[in-house]
Amino acid sequence: MAETTAQATLALGTGRRKTAVARVRLKLGTGKVLVNAEAFERYFPTEGDRIDVLTPFNSTKVLGKYDLEARVSGGGKSGQAQAILLGVARALCKADPTLEPKLREDHLLTRDQRMKERKKYGRRGARRSFQFSKR
Repeated sequence: MAETTAQATLALGTGRRKTAVARVRLKLGTGKVLVNAEAFERYFPTEGDRIDVLTPFNSTKVLGKYDLEARVSGGGKSGQAQAILLGVARALCKADPTLEPKLREDHLLTRDQRMKERKKYGRRGARRSFQFSKR
């Protein structure tokens, strides 16, 4: 019986967005949030990114119930924040399966698969061509 409660206190989740990958650990606690062993207010200076990270907690009304520890790499700050959002939502589903319908309803368990399109040969970018000269 003790093993199941110990397992329920720790939940893992992985989130990806563009080239950012976030590995998330949720533990029962007081609501402390660490990103790459740094306070998340310091790691994400913009308010929008901080809101993204806390969205799954606010949506399910469990803010302050779990401690969050995230390791994130690749991409920019905004992509990293959205990768953490997906990882937290997945970890919350593992920690408490009754939260899944609310997370699905708010589209927090859907991965955003859009990636940067690769540059094509004979062109300036992915789609942009060189300037055409008539004469």
